[in-house]
Amino acid sequence: MRFDVITLFPDLFGPFLQQGITRRAFESGQVDVHLWPLRDFADDNYRRVDDRPYGGGPGMVMLVEPLERALAAVRAQAGAAPVIHFSPTGRKMDQALLREMAGGPGAVLLCGRYEGIDQRFLDRHVDLELSLGDFVLSGGELPALALLDGIARLQAGVLSDARSHEQDSFEDGMLDCPHYSRPEQLTTPEGQNLPVPPVLLSGHHAQIAQWRREQSLQLTARRRPDLIAVARAAGRLSKADERFLATLVL
Repeated sequence: MRFDVITLFPDLFGPFLQQGITRRAFESGQVDVHLWPLRDFADDNYRRVDDRPYGGGPGMVMLVEPLERALAAVRAQAGAAPVIHFSPTGRKMDQALLREMAGGPGAVLLCGRYEGIDQRFLDRHVDLELSLGDFVLSGGELPALALLDGIARLQAGVLSDARSHEQDSFEDGMLDCPHYSRPEQLTTPEGQNLPVPPVLLSGHHAQIAQWRREQSLQLTARRRPDLIAVARAAGRLSKADERFLATLVL
């Protein structure tokens, strides 16, 4: 799949595309990323891509014309693809969306800056607006990087163990359970002994699976009860899940 990123700060993407496990997806071309520096499409000596907003107020607004020239250049090379704009007013990005996009053709990622993008461009060209959450960032580059990372790790062969992402938070609608590694007994500087839960050392796979499921349910019920409600409404909770949840004191 191909992603074309229209941005004022293409240098933010280079290190990310060359680091970590997900670089396999970018190096192999499974997730093919092309960067389009927006200032290359300005038409004046100052390479201006923004101006003051009509109606007054603080900040600057990104201009339509450079954005349309950039998008036309993308279309000429890559053909038609949905345009995604990152904005606090957009749909909250979630795992279900990333799974859907991971099997698709890709998209044009529009990274805004300043006070925002002229609404006339958004109305004409943007197919989907996405947000990382209920907070404001300085631009769309960080959400774009988050989307690329989330999609890259879902590609075949990217993670060392193909089952890794299947156990992630949100894959089954719940938060993930806690995980432990060596040493078996951790002694803190204060002298406290912190052992690994005994069930994880038992070798009893059914008991381990049950423990992990119950830990996942407990964590989700405490931190994200909305996810429990969604799973219950969708019929994804078993009778054993419901019995365990009934024992919790939250």
